[in-house]
Amino acid sequence: MLPFVLGMAFVLTYCVVGLLRVIAQLPKDDRKQFWRSLVTPKTAWANIRDLFGDCLFHVKIWKRNPVLGYMHSAIAFGWFMIIVIGHIMLFTLKPLQNVEVQGFEGMFTNFYYPIFYKFFATETPVFAFLMDFFLLMIISGILIAVVKKIYSKIVGVKRVTKFGLADNMIRFALWTIFPLRLLAEKTNIMGFWWAYSIDLCIFMCMLPFTRYMHIPTEALFILLRHAGLNAREPRKGYALAQIYSCPSCGLCIDACPMSVNDKNSGNTSAYFMKKLRNADDAEAKRIAETCLMCGKCVMVCPVSIESCDIKFSQRAAVPYNINSDHSYLDVISTETQRSGEILSNNNKVLYFAGCMTQLTPKIMRSMKQIMESAGENYDFMDKDGGICCGRPMLLSGKTAEAQAMIAKNTELIKKSGAKKLVLSCPICYKVFKDEYHLEGIEIQHHTQYIDELIKKGKLKVNKGEVNYVYHDPCELGRAFGVYDEPREVIENVGNLKKAKSEKELSICCGGSLGSFNLTQQERDEITENSVNDLMFNNPEQIVTACPLCLKTFVRKSPVAVKDIAEVVVENI
Repeated sequence: MLPFVLGMAFVLTYCVVGLLRVIAQLPKDDRKQFWRSLVTPKTAWANIRDLFGDCLFHVKIWKRNPVLGYMHSAIAFGWFMIIVIGHIMLFTLKPLQNVEVQGFEGMFTNFYYPIFYKFFATETPVFAFLMDFFLLMIISGILIAVVKKIYSKIVGVKRVTKFGLADNMIRFALWTIFPLRLLAEKTNIMGFWWAYSIDLCIFMCMLPFTRYMHIPTEALFILLRHAGLNAREPRKGYALAQIYSCPSCGLCIDACPMSVNDKNSGNTSAYFMKKLRNADDAEAKRIAETCLMCGKCVMVCPVSIESCDIKFSQRAAVPYNINSDHSYLDVISTETQRSGEILSNNNKVLYFAGCMTQLTPKIMRSMKQIMESAGENYDFMDKDGGICCGRPMLLSGKTAEAQAMIAKNTELIKKSGAKKLVLSCPICYKVFKDEYHLEGIEIQHHTQYIDELIKKGKLKVNKGEVNYVYHDPCELGRAFGVYDEPREVIENVGNLKKAKSEKELSICCGGSLGSFNLTQQERDEITENSVNDLMFNNPEQIVTACPLCLKTFVRKSPVAVKDIAEVVVENI
């Protein structure tokens, strides 16, 4: 029993120290929020649901890939059950054959009994069947894991994460634990019992230094996540819990649009988290600055790790160097004077075009015609140029400058007297929703606004026969779940065809401002992949709801690409 006991003592000590470290690194307000969440009934239920759903049953993986879902749940849930059944047997069966201690006393003084139960005692037929059943379930999961390692495509995975020596060693240890237990139980040969115990010790002693640390850490991460915390630093507190909760399963690699080029698969979130775990800050910064920030990795992550937030904090820790001959604050001061001249009236609807829409004036013209056709009382916030929403500075880690710009914009918007702010750019929409405090002012993307005008009967449109396909912008769809409104608008003016991947699985256009390092050729490869996905059902036109996506797709699309506002105007 000694190897197992030593291994268990080590890993428990490491976990307790790690827990205290994470809690201590949380800001004071976050700590209070965390403790409160543990005793809040609604949050407590969410914790219980996800502890079982994510840690044992791996529900999210089942939804994406049933074979991998079975593999993970067979190992995790099967292991959990043989420990539970072992404890039940300890309490309920006849006295142990080889030792005097039993029952509750044995439970707490010799906690290894349930792990080696068949070495000490025989079971009833029912318990023997259950233990064998779950042990074979685990082994079946391990067999799938072996197949996945040898030929991943057979289980529906194109690319798997590449690991170092330590991760490969502990994986072999995990694969052999349960076959050794089966051999020990069926033969009762002392050598197999020793091998089983030593294997457990190796696994637990290596666990804190490999990706398998996600097994205990994921439970803590679930509790922190439901407390509503945010990653404020890239390698402390809440972010640290997320880093060690990443299982490096590789599901985000296939999902990442950059993986259309194999050489860029190393720039995906699985490797970003690995670099942070290994304290390779320089490489982590490079990956963070290469990322498109499309959020698809977050959507497919079986653990719900908010990797984009950690990348933002990594960028803020070492801001990207943007060369400039003048201060951002000087720009803010100058542009505020220009914008202030157009905000003298109290208007019901305030339209903010944003930088990218300014570069795509046909969207602005379409929005103007839509608002006039609907008889709306409106004004343009940035009709003559105006200042930016602040997103580029946030992306580059210039947080202080971005907040100064946000404060100036907030002042202008509140002075306008508007009750509704409409935006054509999903990037602006995300920043205004996340970073601005505009109490009493409704913030809408123009897809939501147009849908509302049609439903209220303010905007009359004709239904044509054109076959459209809609591309979900990353910041509008995955970030805020705005999927239905744009589709309902399109169905009012034509026929909507499905893309091969849509809604939360929509592929980034490749033009994202999020990446600082991708070459134009690499972006073009992503764009071509996305266009091919959209052309799956042979639409006549591609409809976007993002000026950046529009400008990106136009270069590679075999059919016309239009903003949703343009399509509506054509059918008024």
